[in-house]
Amino acid sequence: MGEAPASLIDNLQGGYTNVFDLKSKGSQTATLIGTKTYVIGWSNDQEESFGVRIFDKCTNEWVIPTVLGTKPKPFKGHLAVLLGQDRILVVKENSSFDDCIWFLEVDTEYIKQQKKKLATPVVAWSRGVIGAAEKPVVISGPSGVGKGTLINKLMKDFPAMFGFSVSHTTRAPREGEKNHVHYHFTDRTVMEQEIKDGKFLEFASVHGNLYGTSTEAVDAVADAGKRCILDIDVQGARCMRDSHLEAIFIFVCPPSSEELEKRLRARGTEMEEQIQKRLRNAKTELEKGREPGLFDYMLVNDDFNTCYENLKKLLGLDEAVNGNSSSEMGYLPLVHSASKSDEKILIASETGGLEKASQNRIVLDLSSIKGGAPARTRGLNMYFA
Repeated sequence: MGEAPASLIDNLQGGYTNVFDLKSKGSQTATLIGTKTYVIGWSNDQEESFGVRIFDKCTNEWVIPTVLGTKPKPFKGHLAVLLGQDRILVVKENSSFDDCIWFLEVDTEYIKQQKKKLATPVVAWSRGVIGAAEKPVVISGPSGVGKGTLINKLMKDFPAMFGFSVSHTTRAPREGEKNHVHYHFTDRTVMEQEIKDGKFLEFASVHGNLYGTSTEAVDAVADAGKRCILDIDVQGARCMRDSHLEAIFIFVCPPSSEELEKRLRARGTEMEEQIQKRLRNAKTELEKGREPGLFDYMLVNDDFNTCYENLKKLLGLDEAVNGNSSSEMGYLPLVHSASKSDEKILIASETGGLEKASQNRIVLDLSSIKGGAPARTRGLNMYFA
């Protein structure tokens, strides 16, 4: 249970039926969905009081939900607009365009799954991103097949287009390794909790340490204007396929088992026992890689140059060689009001002081949005009316 200001409780208990009869703008907003009212914002002037509360009209009680996803930095002025019955659009005042749009999911498929999993009321934040990002690329294949060489060639030829995500691990840093560069080094308790919260696309325990790829790490590459490349084993690829991630899944395989063994021996870096272990693992990977529905494409690396050209075709690189251009970000000043029509939101914002106030009208087009919590919501289009 939680507490809220008496004035707000009086309003909620008064039987309001329309969100705008409550409060849809200010430091604290109330959005009615069915018998529940979702209150977003501040209950007093203390920063730690910012959060999300739910008032259940059936029980006449307040509930403090578990909040998942990447939370926005504390803000005081905002506007809330109900979208359908499963999420609330939150527009932050005095924020840059790349940080002013957020979604609070309250009854999406992700929320339903987490409610069932955690057995508690759940909401989740998702930051809105203007424009659509290219789908990440998941590349898998047995050791020695040449996938690392293919990826390195891709990164060398298109440095402005592709980027690697930084994995998390609970092991201690080795000499020369830097936090947030080679790995995100973290505490096991913290990582286990974040796994439970659904923040990881895939994870595994290796020699007693946890390793994993977080949703945030993949989003960070997209936020930098690049397409994320993920070099993942088959088990990790399966986890990612089962997650919310929309990606292209590519499996690189050798022309034959004999050729793979030849390549492993040509390295001259491993003992016979290690070679045999890699061959056994490769056989298992090849069998799993052929499972229906797991990978979108199979690439046979018989000739490296031919395989690389085929990879570029799959990624559309034979037609475009430049990375995504990002438009200059603007700034959203004081929000005055908002109205909704179909999948477009008209936002009226004010600039200047009281004597020299002017009003801008901004259209937020939601017709092409994809993704959602615990990751970003992408595909937003914003323009001046």
